[in-house]
Amino acid sequence: MATLGMTEAERESIERFERDVIQPSMTSLVILDFWAEWCGPCKQLSPALDKVAEDYAAKGVKLAKIDVDQEKMLAAQFRIQSIPTVYAIYRGQPVADLTNYRSEGQIKKALDQLLTQLKIEPEGATPKAEIEPLIAMGEQVLAEGDAPRAVNIFRQVRDLAPDDPEVIGGLVRALVAGNELAEAETILGSLPEDLAKKPEISRARAALEVASARGADTSALQARLAANPDDHEARLELANARMAEGDRDSAADALLDLIARDRDWNEGAARHRFLQLLEAQGLEDPWSSAQRRRLSAVLFT
Repeated sequence: MATLGMTEAERESIERFERDVIQPSMTSLVILDFWAEWCGPCKQLSPALDKVAEDYAAKGVKLAKIDVDQEKMLAAQFRIQSIPTVYAIYRGQPVADLTNYRSEGQIKKALDQLLTQLKIEPEGATPKAEIEPLIAMGEQVLAEGDAPRAVNIFRQVRDLAPDDPEVIGGLVRALVAGNELAEAETILGSLPEDLAKKPEISRARAALEVASARGADTSALQARLAANPDDHEARLELANARMAEGDRDSAADALLDLIARDRDWNEGAARHRFLQLLEAQGLEDPWSSAQRRRLSAVLFT
């Protein structure tokens, strides 16, 4: 903003705006709240904004407030016509209008989307671009079957990015592959709620649950099925045993057979276990895509 012809108070206002909004927005996402003391809706919204800013401070979010009565020139620059008006500012520019989001949940959902789209990293965090090659290395080693080495790689990457869901998910899946189930469960149980809901963590949890399925004497189960093909409990136990052995194809076959026979048995237990198996493998994996097509054929024919 040009300062020529401004009063001293207006220059101070611009300096505060530069210090409190523009400069922080170069590396953080700034929530800019236009409000006034007399504004009832502003007072109702303010606690939600304060709480969200506190909860998201570690994720690279800051809060700035502008009193439209005290900062009339700034309000005019932003063409504020009603309050509260709330913008998200990044690198000196408005990137989203948050005015219509009034609850903590709505604001957080919008911020999650912005942080992902803009690839904003928490202050002091290792840039994602630096850890992506290391994550890819860990995934490749894990796919090759060297679980202990994959665990070591993901542990080192987590030292750099302790809250990255992709890193945590990879570490847990590597631990599961190495049969270190107790540590995998401990890691998942220690995650905060917002991180625990990430798809990378859901996949890791599914892998743990699949690996934790009780193994059983498959010969005895097969004998039960030979005697009674509609022994659904035996067929589900057989699928669990195949999962525990790492035989995903046989597990999928047993579950699809059970779904075809009685899709609603035990509140859809076979379908739930089947989807869990796909999630553990990775929903975008070609094997999972093929199995989803097999499931559709069973359900819709």
